Amino acid sequence: MLHRAREARLEGERPPVAPRAEIGASWDRVLRSGIDPEQTTQSVLLESDEIEHRRRSSALGEVMPLLSDGLGSIADSARQIMVVTDVEGRVLWRQGNPGVLRQADGICLEEGASWAEAITGTNAIGTALASRAPVQVHSSEHFVRTLHSWTCAAAPVRDPRDGRLIGIVDVSGPASTFHPMTLALVGSVARLAESEIRNRHLLAIDRLRSVAAPLLARLGGRALAVDRHGWLAGVTGMPPVSRLPLPKSLQAGPVWLPSLGMCRVEPLSGGWLIQVADEPSDAAPRRVVLDLSRPACLAVSVKGPVGSSTQRLSPRHAELLYALALHPEGRTASELAEDLFGDATRTVTVRAEISRLRRHMAEVLAHRPYRFGEGVEVEMIPPEHPGDLLPRSTAPVVVRARTTV
Repeated sequence: MLHRAREARLEGERPPVAPRAEIGASWDRVLRSGIDPEQTTQSVLLESDEIEHRRRSSALGEVMPLLSDGLGSIADSARQIMVVTDVEGRVLWRQGNPGVLRQADGICLEEGASWAEAITGTNAIGTALASRAPVQVHSSEHFVRTLHSWTCAAAPVRDPRDGRLIGIVDVSGPASTFHPMTLALVGSVARLAESEIRNRHLLAIDRLRSVAAPLLARLGGRALAVDRHGWLAGVTGMPPVSRLPLPKSLQAGPVWLPSLGMCRVEPLSGGWLIQVADEPSDAAPRRVVLDLSRPACLAVSVKGPVGSSTQRLSPRHAELLYALALHPEGRTASELAEDLFGDATRTVTVRAEISRLRRHMAEVLAHRPYRFGEGVEVEMIPPEHPGDLLPRSTAPVVVRARTTV
């Protein structure tokens, strides 16, 4: 039945049975990308020194012993292999049953190979990367026919320090080794890896706190000590925050931050000392770029005369900013509630979400009515295909845009 559903989709016909939603969505993406279902899964391998560089640069390297103990040995005994990739879908580590490892070489499931959807079609690694969610792909659910004798289950791993996706943990093997509990096992081990990274992070924060405390005690005015990811280690002269959004390329010197205005930044061992300027600044932000082009990586950039800052957005905050971008004149709380929920009475929820947004974008968001501030240029980058605009959103303002030619 899976085979017949796939063949019908390839022919543009109505399938006899609908594939699972995540598989159908993946097939649609792959068909649009023009991948040949009869192609091989071969890809250009990374050089060994590049693989080593990516291993050293990845937080997953710190938890590989845990992954090996928690998943590698189980995969071996189940005639499967464990595969760990980076955020591009490049295989960095693999281990497991020796016989299956040899079979994996035949489909290029080896270190340095790319398993992104755009390269190898629907597969657990690439589809988990595209959807940012755990997924199991079995037999004919794979888009490329070469993989129909395989089954695989994969889960994304996020860095708990900043929420970024850092890689994929996957278990693959011959189709005969399929088990419905494999996905749950892979997801549990991925969460365990995230927990280990979080514990290491808390220890690093404690070390930074001991360095920053005497410095903050001697300073006047408002100042914070944060780690490289913006997590607070100490504060003086202002209310504490859990985390301060930082630009990707933060450097020492004068910096404009969306939530604080002009600041002076100095390096600390393992973090930054940030002193907030008390005098008014003429370096106000002038441009906001709302990037909705990749549903799995929603972001907003705030650009000013002395630099820019980019932060990831939750789907709800992306919906709010999208609605505000469509209405430069501003929206009341009830109008935004209608835009997002189709219910003008849900103003309490809207005000709470706007309040959360303003913690990070206070310099560019105004209120009464809610809108982008005066003189702020707003640019919106939509996805290439209208149907990919916030695909999981049910907000009326988004649904209308997806169905409007």
